[in-house]
Amino acid sequence: MPVEEVAGHIAIIGERELVLGFRLIGVENSFIAEDDEGLKKFMEIYKSDKYSLIMLSENLKSQMDRKLLDSIETSTKPLVVFIPLPGGEEEESVADLAKRILGVDIGR
Repeated sequence: MPVEEVAGHIAIIGERELVLGFRLIGVENSFIAEDDEGLKKFMEIYKSDKYSLIMLSENLKSQMDRKLLDSIETSTKPLVVFIPLPGGEEEESVADLAKRILGVDIGR
């Protein structure tokens, strides 16, 4: 019996600048959401089983309780990746992040 591979969707949640960058490279499920709205949108997407990868602004991490963070860290479906904030210790540009995670080179 052949093994069927099911491709999932990618979702981006975060500040306007972050989301627009991913929309420019063709990520359709990009949601501008900040503060409480961002956390609500994340929970909706996280529980939907529609997405295999959710990338969200590191700003939203501070609004999550320890139980949720533990759940996210051990989850592989969906895989949750926090996008570092500009100016943070481990700053990574959107271009570098897109290349590393999506395999898409959007240039400089």
